[in-house]
Amino acid sequence: MTLSFNAIPINIRTPGQYIEFDNSRALRGLPAIEHKILVLGQRLTTGTVAAGVPTRILTAAQAEEYFGRGSMLAAMLGALKAANTYTECWAVALDDNGAGVAATGTITLAGSPTKSGTLNCYIGGKVVQIAVASGATASALATALGAAIMADSTLPVTATVLGAVVTLTARHKGEAANGLDVRFSYFSGERTPDGLTTTVVPLGSGTSNPDVQAAITAIGDEQYHTVVMPYTDSSNLGKLETLLATRFGPMVQKEGHAFAAAAGSHATITTLGGARNSPHLTIMGAGKSPTPTWVWAAVAAAVDAYEPDPARPRQTLVLPGVLAPAIADRWTRDERNLALFDGISTTVVDAGGQVLIERLITTYQTNAFGVADTSYLDVETVRTIAYLRYTVRARIAQKFPRHKLADDGTLYGPGQAVVTPKVIRDELVALFMDWMDAGLAEGLEQFKTDLLVQRASGDPNRVDAIIPPDVVNQFRVFAAQVQFRL
Repeated sequence: MTLSFNAIPINIRTPGQYIEFDNSRALRGLPAIEHKILVLGQRLTTGTVAAGVPTRILTAAQAEEYFGRGSMLAAMLGALKAANTYTECWAVALDDNGAGVAATGTITLAGSPTKSGTLNCYIGGKVVQIAVASGATASALATALGAAIMADSTLPVTATVLGAVVTLTARHKGEAANGLDVRFSYFSGERTPDGLTTTVVPLGSGTSNPDVQAAITAIGDEQYHTVVMPYTDSSNLGKLETLLATRFGPMVQKEGHAFAAAAGSHATITTLGGARNSPHLTIMGAGKSPTPTWVWAAVAAAVDAYEPDPARPRQTLVLPGVLAPAIADRWTRDERNLALFDGISTTVVDAGGQVLIERLITTYQTNAFGVADTSYLDVETVRTIAYLRYTVRARIAQKFPRHKLADDGTLYGPGQAVVTPKVIRDELVALFMDWMDAGLAEGLEQFKTDLLVQRASGDPNRVDAIIPPDVVNQFRVFAAQVQFRL
C-alpha cells in the first residue's frame, strides 16, 4: 500500500527519519471571516492622504488628519468608529467634482430678544450655541452666530454674514448636502429667546457628486464585506450595484453589501427606493432626522458589521449618535410598512430618544421578469448565504487540497489522497450539521434528500453539486387571537 505524501519523495536512499505535517484535518467547525468595512466619501485639501488611496483607519483623529477636519469622510469615519471600534476599517477619499456646485442656505434673524438666553442652532445634528442678551440687535446676533459656526471646524458648512442674514455654504461641492438639516432648538427645554425670530432656508442647489468609479478602480481585487456609500444619485448607485453584483457572482465570490441613506419626505425617499432593485444595497430611511445621511449610512453599516451572526435579526439594535426626527416627523407604522415595500429600511425611536433598527432590507424587489420576489429581501438572508458559500469553499479547499478524483466504489488504498463524489457528499452533510449547530440552517433530512453530488460528464476532473440548505429565518412577527372566556 502506497501512502500519498505531500513533501516526502519516494526515491530517498539516504538514511533518516522523515516526517511531514498535514493540516487538512486540523480544523473543526466553521471558519471565521475577517470582516472589512470600506468607507467612501469626500476629502478636504487640508487632508494628508490623496484621493483614490485605500487607507486603513484606526481612530477618528486619524481620519481627520488624513482627510481634513470637517470633511464628509472624516465625519463618516468618526461616527463609524463611535459605533464600532473593532471591525477593520478602510477608506478611499474622493475629491470634489470640479464641475460641481456647493449647496447653500440661509439663516435670517429678526426682532430683538426681550429676555436673555441661549440660541441653540443645530447644523447637521451638531449644536452651535451663542449667548443672547436682552435687547441685542438681530445683526449683532447674526454676526455672533456666524463667528460661532466658523469656529467649529467639524461642521459640514462655512458661514458668511451680511446684516442679519447668515449664509451657509457646504464644505463640499455636490448633491449630498442638499437638504442638510438646519434648525433651532432640538432637545426638550431648549427654546429661542422671546422676541427673537429665526427663518431658515434649507441648503440646496448643490450639483454634481464625485464619480465613485475612481474609488472602485482604487480598491482593485480587495474584498470589503461592507461598503458605506454617501451618495444616492442614480449614476453612482448604479456603478456600485454593478460592482457588487459582479463580486457576488460565482467567478469572483468576494461578496460585499453597501449602505446608503436618504432624507426628506416619505414620498421622496420611497420614490428613490422604488427605483432601485439590488440585493447588495440597503438604503436607510432617515426622514427628517437632524443627522446627515452620510453619517446615517456609516452608523448603520458599522452596527450591521459588528453583528457576528449573519442570520440574527438586526431589529432593536441602536444606531448610536443618530438623532431622531421630531415626534411629529416620525413615520407611522403604516408609513414604515409602505417603505419596506419600496426598498427602504426602517427605524423606530425608543422612550429615551434612541434610534433603533426596525428592519434592514435590501432594495431587491422584483426578479428579471418583473415579478415580485422576496428571496433577497432581508439583509440577514444575503449575509447568511454569502457566509454559507464561504464555508463550503473553505471546507472543500481544506479537506481536499491536492486530491485525485475517482468514481464511487473505487478500491484505492486508505492512505491515498483520493476523493469520490460520495466522500464529498458526506463532507457536505457534516458541514450542514455544523450550520445547524450555529443556527444558520434547518431541515437535515430535506438537505440530504435534495443534495446532489456527481462527477461532471464533460470534465473528468470536475465534481458538480447542488447544495440545498434551508436557511433559518428571523422571528419578526407574532400573531395571536385571544379567545377569552367570561
